[in-house]
Amino acid sequence: GWGTAGGLGVPGRVVSVVDEAGVLMGKVEFGGVARNVCLAHVPDVSIGEYVLVHVGFALSRLDEVEAKRVFAMLEELSMLE
Repeated sequence: GWGTAGGLGVPGRVVSVVDEAGVLMGKVEFGGVARNVCLAHVPDVSIGEYVLVHVGFALSRLDEVEAKRVFAMLEELSMLE
């Protein structure tokens, strides 16, 4: 669900995973732009999987079908503005 305070999460693809002093971090790619994201909420995530990211935290894993559905929804929203 979209139960995140302050807006929508954004789906991105995990491109790397690293343990930084006991905190799981990773690079997540959003349309060609990679950002550092905290992966503590999705400790079993694998490279190539999709996650829903909100303000620097991956909140949940998404399968590719769901990720594409969310991308399409976000595109529709931006076209409506």
